[in-house]
Amino acid sequence: MTGTAGGRKTRAERLAAPLARNVVKEVAAEHGACLRPVQLRRTDIDTGHVEQVLIPCGHTLASVCPSCAERARLLRAAQCREGWHLDQEPIIDPDPATEDQRALVTGRAEAQEGRDLLASAGLNTTDLDEQIGELDQQITNAGLRGTVLPAQPRRHRSTKRRQDAAPLPHRPVSARTVGKTYTAPDGKTFRPSMFVTLTCPSYGRVCEDGAPADPDTYDYRRAARDALHFAALFDRFIQNLRRFVGHDIQYFAAIEPQRRLAPHVHIAIRGTISRTELREVIAATYHQVWWPSTETVKYDGGCLPVWDEHTGAYLDADTGEVLPTWDQALDAIGDQDEPRHVSRFGQRFDAQGVLAGSRDASRCIGYLTKYLTKHLGNCHQAATDAQADHAGRLAEALRYEPCSPACANWLRYGIQPKNARPGLIPGRCKGKAHRREYLGYAGRRVLVSRKWSGKTLADHRADRKNWLTGILGLPATDPGRYSWEPVKPGDPDHMPTGQRLLHVVADRIQWQTALEQARRRAAEADPPANGQAA
Repeated sequence: MTGTAGGRKTRAERLAAPLARNVVKEVAAEHGACLRPVQLRRTDIDTGHVEQVLIPCGHTLASVCPSCAERARLLRAAQCREGWHLDQEPIIDPDPATEDQRALVTGRAEAQEGRDLLASAGLNTTDLDEQIGELDQQITNAGLRGTVLPAQPRRHRSTKRRQDAAPLPHRPVSARTVGKTYTAPDGKTFRPSMFVTLTCPSYGRVCEDGAPADPDTYDYRRAARDALHFAALFDRFIQNLRRFVGHDIQYFAAIEPQRRLAPHVHIAIRGTISRTELREVIAATYHQVWWPSTETVKYDGGCLPVWDEHTGAYLDADTGEVLPTWDQALDAIGDQDEPRHVSRFGQRFDAQGVLAGSRDASRCIGYLTKYLTKHLGNCHQAATDAQADHAGRLAEALRYEPCSPACANWLRYGIQPKNARPGLIPGRCKGKAHRREYLGYAGRRVLVSRKWSGKTLADHRADRKNWLTGILGLPATDPGRYSWEPVKPGDPDHMPTGQRLLHVVADRIQWQTALEQARRRAAEADPPANGQAA
């Protein structure tokens, strides 16, 4: 018997019915609409017309917004495809400096000269320092990239190669970025590229599920440090590769975790490199971390350094002694000291040639973008107790490992973090590297060289938008014609979440219908060649 007298439903029957809000989200995701649309107020500067506009949130994680994450993944796939097999050098010509920009740089030069003259005479430079800071900010606001001078002088270490590293012959690097062309015996020419995978070294034997065979002997400390400095090691590999082959290697790389939770990198490289050359470069590549030693724990438990408002520094709670600053700790590293850590790639690597437009090219691009919509820690879910224990041990190894010069964990070893501030507690650093979902790697998931396609990600996004508006026959709009402002809660025009979702679902359906009609009209206007011949 179901229901009750008078047609009323039981509580179980009501709970079994789908929730209306969830159905709206499901329909929105089904049509590729954003689940967290942002409401903006758009004003036409010429006419004064005001309207409410809902734009996608643009999140890249599928757990937050699957539709936006999928669009971001497809955009990255298009970026990878467009630059992988270029047969012409990409043209990247910066715009010439404007008169205002040149005037600012001229004023900056005069201020710098005056400041240096006062400093050499031992006079006060405070006023000119403030003026230089204002000019630097004006130069940035004027649209110039970079800074005139670095914020602080760069520290230099000896460039002498380690004795335990393989030699690395190098050639002068030319500006060429495209790969070589090969000719087959039948006269056909082709220009292949490469798909390369690099991994971390072994930290101990692991089982098929990625969990260590013996967790007690697994080197979690080295695994944690390799993950923290993986991005710097990859950057060093690219530098060495360019010097070794003698031209400006271009790449599209994606960072992923292996099943053992160690990061590895998949690289789409334009042009070809022999396996022998790759093996030599990998063997010769290393990254030295010249940070203060963390072998001795000086503060632990409840006895931690305290912040002093008067000195703006951390003090020893018992003696009142000021802890060494980050720069002082670096200065204490002598020429005879060893680096705190040396990162290297594992000996095993994979490399394969790929032709443009082939099935292998599509497969590799899909592989490069496979996990971009997930956190590193969510790429491989722990299905066994051994896997969960392995993830927990790695997180514990990362807990007190300093992730950067500004990490709070330096207090544990008696050193003030760079740019120290009150409230820092060892073991509670808020850096991404210490979170379980990042597995120690806090860098960018996608690494793309500057001359990969000759375009930025915004350029690729604009190309897709222009193609779509062209298919739909929509006129181009001038971005400078409108002014935008966010519509926040409490504003009379603010829409609740449910109302915004209903709007984006309706708009998405209309957009998809118009797109299908435009494609149909384009196909009817341009029939296939075989149909014309008939």
